[in-house]
Amino acid sequence: MPQKDPIRPTNDDARNLARGLLRDATYGALAVLDPQTGAPSVTRVAIGTTLHGMPVSLISRLATHFSALEADQRCSLLFGEPGPKGDPLTHPRMTLHCDAGFIHTGMPAHDSLRAHYLATHPKSKLYIDFPDFSFVRFTVNGGLLNGGFGKAFKIASNDLRGSLG
Repeated sequence: MPQKDPIRPTNDDARNLARGLLRDATYGALAVLDPQTGAPSVTRVAIGTTLHGMPVSLISRLATHFSALEADQRCSLLFGEPGPKGDPLTHPRMTLHCDAGFIHTGMPAHDSLRAHYLATHPKSKLYIDFPDFSFVRFTVNGGLLNGGFGKAFKIASNDLRGSLG
């Protein structure tokens, strides 16, 4: 007997949950491919959004994931934290499959992104202008949303657009 597809059709509730997970994230897990070994590597990074609601981070050139993203722009981001009670696997989480693009000081989009990021991450004022830091804007190619037990959805970039307020 063929097994039923566990992925549900993406609906407005799923889109709103996905947008909320991204909007509320202050950090996430970033998965990259190590340029020397090709092995996957995961780290925690601060997360914000662009003016259009897409994920962005501020990363130092000294971090190993910086050079990994320079070598291979493909990456994944994981958002969503377990609540204080219950099984961690019943809490919503989302993985986004992305391509990373750097926005260095002096590039056209840098100043407006800097202002927006500072408004949402005021503590970054301590290091945002260090010469080794650059923004990484993540272009979402797709993803998976797990809204809790038995609630799996595919997420497209367009599903994340809309009301992020």
